Amino acid sequence: MLRLLLLAVLLLFIAPIAVSALLYAGRDRGDWRSADRSSAGLLLDAARHPEAVVRILSARTVSWRGIFATHSWIVVKEANASAYSRFDYTAWGRPIWVDRFVPDGRWFGSLPETVFAADGAEAAAMIPRIRAVIARYRYAEPGDYTVWPGPNSNTFVAAVMAAVPEIRTSLPATAIGKDFPYDGRWFGRTPSGTGFRLNLGGYLGLTLGWIEGVEVNLLGAVAGLDLRRPGLKLPAIGRIGI
Repeated sequence: MLRLLLLAVLLLFIAPIAVSALLYAGRDRGDWRSADRSSAGLLLDAARHPEAVVRILSARTVSWRGIFATHSWIVVKEANASAYSRFDYTAWGRPIWVDRFVPDGRWFGSLPETVFAADGAEAAAMIPRIRAVIARYRYAEPGDYTVWPGPNSNTFVAAVMAAVPEIRTSLPATAIGKDFPYDGRWFGRTPSGTGFRLNLGGYLGLTLGWIEGVEVNLLGAVAGLDLRRPGLKLPAIGRIGI
């Protein structure tokens, strides 16, 4: 049993991280401080798009940390608003940053992906609750940000998702910190409300849910199965499947 357990850890946790490290080593990275942060073209011109908008975006994080993790953020726009509002949770100063970056901008060179999208009346109903949970987020003071195991940017986005059950999706397996107990509870519902999770401070945990699938958290790294859309979740690599 011990050998099987060690083999499982090797195949599901260590090997994917090693592959991601090799891919990182083969990329032309340049200096992250001068990296491209321009729009990735994922959002329409706000002035020409009257509908309300909610987006959750995620991209590989800065420098070598991108081997392991992604950074997530939230974008909203009320109906008929002329601009988007972007919310990030960072390690710099007061951790909740508003409109400090291009709404759909590359994260220091890394191209973002859309994790969740809602428009029109559906988005309009979500936005007041999204803004409310951001306004009362419990880790909003300087020094509250902790890169590992959390609370970090992914913890922040997971807390918002939990407050808006209509966001029936899950952050990527590479979103280290998403399993940190932002509500202080070691056992409870998943952010989607479709299952339950056991969480020991973000260091160790088990998640079972229809949206989240089956996930094992080992020191923040997540491996598991996507049940809704059959696939494999791997740390550092992300989702592989249909």
